Amino acid sequence: MSIAPAQTVVLGNRFARELPELALPWQADATPDPRLLVLNEPLARELGLDPGVLRGEAGIGLLTGTAVPEGATPVAQAYAGHQFGGYSPRLGDGRALLLGELPDGRDLHLKGSGRTPFARGGDGLASVGPMLREYVVSEAMHALGIPTTRSLAVVATGRAVQRETLLPGAVLARVASSHLRVGSFQYAAATGDVDLLRRLADHAIDRHHPAAAGAEHRYLALYEAVVAAQADLVARWMLVGFVHGVMNTDNMTISGETIDYGPCAFLDVYDPATVYSSIDTGGRYAFGNQPVAAEWNLARLAEALLPLLADDQEQAVPIAVEALGTFRPRFNAAWRAGIRAKLGLSDEHGDDVVGPVADDLLTLLRDNSVDHTSFFRALGAAARGDAEPARRMVLDLAGLDAWLDRWRGLAPDAAVMDRVNPVYIPRNHLVEEALEAAVENDLAPLHRLLEAVTAPFDERPGQERYAAPAPGTAGRYVTYCGT
Repeated sequence: MSIAPAQTVVLGNRFARELPELALPWQADATPDPRLLVLNEPLARELGLDPGVLRGEAGIGLLTGTAVPEGATPVAQAYAGHQFGGYSPRLGDGRALLLGELPDGRDLHLKGSGRTPFARGGDGLASVGPMLREYVVSEAMHALGIPTTRSLAVVATGRAVQRETLLPGAVLARVASSHLRVGSFQYAAATGDVDLLRRLADHAIDRHHPAAAGAEHRYLALYEAVVAAQADLVARWMLVGFVHGVMNTDNMTISGETIDYGPCAFLDVYDPATVYSSIDTGGRYAFGNQPVAAEWNLARLAEALLPLLADDQEQAVPIAVEALGTFRPRFNAAWRAGIRAKLGLSDEHGDDVVGPVADDLLTLLRDNSVDHTSFFRALGAAARGDAEPARRMVLDLAGLDAWLDRWRGLAPDAAVMDRVNPVYIPRNHLVEEALEAAVENDLAPLHRLLEAVTAPFDERPGQERYAAPAPGTAGRYVTYCGT
């Protein structure tokens, strides 16, 4: 792919052109003293952008939205959403802008670029810590093979942001297949404009689920494709111990990519009741609740799509209910396939074997407060005959030894396990360490963490601390949304 200098980047305006009712033209705030903190050079080259130019004045202008290419139409997107179960009819990009579509069709999008009319009293800004958190975690997720938005760069703005204290401001530039959300469809449906809803659905089909275009019922096929994509996505989250933290309908994409890394985290010890988000006081989006939350969100998408599923609601509702009913079996199938690989078992071991083995292990991990990532990686050594790394993590040795005997009788494949059980994830204490240093202008811990988590399956000498569980003194971990 040829590499384009920033000043010659071509950004399309397809979303703004095709769906003007959902696109409010807007401009990013000026940045008093912009400074590039981190640039994803491999992603830049993948996008056809010159990393060297992105580091210069023109590139910084692009990455902050203050100097967009000629012909680009930056917009704040309109969408609705259920936030912790409560419906908000008008959310939208309160501190974000869609700059446009890159030549490969992906969106270039900003967070923290300034207040828009959707800000609802917010300042429209972002601080360095949360933007770097999204950079680290989204790139780790990509390296783990989980569909996700990608982070291109974080730029410090030179402007202070008022939160509990004054913090340095920043803008995140990220890339996604699109930023269409369940909330986009909720907004369109709430207008009562069926033509707008249909155009939005056609836009989504063309960009994300083109096979639906040839189906007998294209809008039902679109919905079924989103259900399938989200079932697979959430299963992948569960398999690596990822907790999204804020699974509102405006944070669920139509593409099936993970989006909006706010109060997110990875499990330390395995416990389905784990909640890290400071705002999730009722545990609605606890780790173990994520499949149910996703299914609930998809029910809201079905409601929005009813006018496209049949001529009247009485006909449309059973169609939607039947399609939504495929979520649980799809999720279960994806999770069983994933846990089978994590345990090194072959396809000849059916669900009647894998299910009980996996369930009993997870009960053991929960009851013994065992580190999720470290234990599954240590099982690879146990499959090779050395069970001591795994045994050192568990208090109930009799229970573990009985389970190990049963599991090893199934002849697990350690090589398969090593390909799916990561050594390195963005461990919460290490993320905080890196972010605290970055706020003080020390980016070395951030780069060391990125080096580890962007090659998560390859154990490397000198990186032992990035593979180690959280210290016992870490206490209960709490994350914040950053707004």
